[in-house]
Amino acid sequence: MRFSFTEDQRLLAEAVREVLGKSCPPESVRAAGDGSARPGPAWRALADIGLLGAHVAEQHGGLGLTPLDTVLAYEETGWSAVPGPLVETAVVGPLSVPSGRLASIADGTLVVSARPADTPYLPDADLADVIVAGSTAVPKEDVTLTAHGSVDATRRLFTDGLTATADAPAAFDRAAVATAAQLLGLGRRLRDETVGYAGQRRQFGTVIGSFQAVKHQLADVAIGLEFAAPLVHRAAYSLAHEAPSASRDVSAAKNAAGRAAHRAARTALQVHGAIGYTGELDLQLWLNRVFALRAAWGGDGFHRARLRADLLERTPLPRLP
Repeated sequence: MRFSFTEDQRLLAEAVREVLGKSCPPESVRAAGDGSARPGPAWRALADIGLLGAHVAEQHGGLGLTPLDTVLAYEETGWSAVPGPLVETAVVGPLSVPSGRLASIADGTLVVSARPADTPYLPDADLADVIVAGSTAVPKEDVTLTAHGSVDATRRLFTDGLTATADAPAAFDRAAVATAAQLLGLGRRLRDETVGYAGQRRQFGTVIGSFQAVKHQLADVAIGLEFAAPLVHRAAYSLAHEAPSASRDVSAAKNAAGRAAHRAARTALQVHGAIGYTGELDLQLWLNRVFALRAAWGGDGFHRARLRADLLERTPLPRLP
C-alpha cells in the first residue's frame, strides 16, 4: 500500500531532486571523500531551496515543516548520497540549538554534528560549529575532537570526550526517520544502478540480467524496498501527528529500511562482481553510505529491542540510550 502525499510534499521532493541533480553528481560526492570539497556545493543548494531550514520554525527564518512534509525529500538526499551532516544539522539542530542560532541553520551558515548518547562517534564534526551529544549542545571550540577511521570517506568520524546526557526522544526519532528515508533512496539508487549494469554486462553470449539467479536477487531487492517504504512513511506520519505509537513506528521503519538497503548493497556487489569492490567505480559511494547509515541513529539491535518491548513483552519502551 502506498502512502498518499500532498502536492506540496511531492513538489519539495522534486525540487530537491532537481537541485541535487546539478549540485551533487557522483564526482562531487567523490571530491568530498578525498577532502577537496567538503561538504560540497549541495549544502548551499539545499539551503537555498529551504531544506536546511525545513524544520526550523517560521519565526526563525525556516519553513516550520513536519517529518511527513520532508520524508520524500530525504529519500532524494539518499539517492544522491549528499555529503555532510545533513540530518544532524537540519533535523537534530532545530531541536537542540539555542533559538537565537536557528536562523543560521536555515540559511546554511551553521553546521551541527550530533550523536546519540550511547554512540561515541560524531559524523563530520570537523565541519561543525555546534556539537550535540545526547541532549547536550556545546560550541565546537569547547570540544577536543579526535579523528577515527570511517567506512565512508565522505562521512568522517570523530570522538568528542563529552559525557552525554540522555537523548531528547523527539530529536532521536526524527533523525532515525530521516536516516531511514535516506537509506530508502540509497537502496533505490543501488537497485537501479545494478539493473542497468545487468542489462549491459554479457557472459556466455548473453546479458547477465537474463539469468534467473540474477532476476531473483533483483526482485528480492525491489520487494524489500517496496515493503520498507510504507513503514518509513507511516513513521513520519506518526511523528508529525504525535501518535502514541510513534517510537514503535520509527523503530520498525529504521530496521526495515536498513535491512532493505543492505540487501540492495550486497546484491549490487554480487552482480557487479570484482569490479564492484574497486574505488574507481561510483558504486562505492552508495555502498559505503549504506554501511555507514545502517548503524546511525540506532542500529538493528536497538530498534529490534524497542519493537520487541512494545509488541511482545507489552512493557514500556526502553529508554533511549
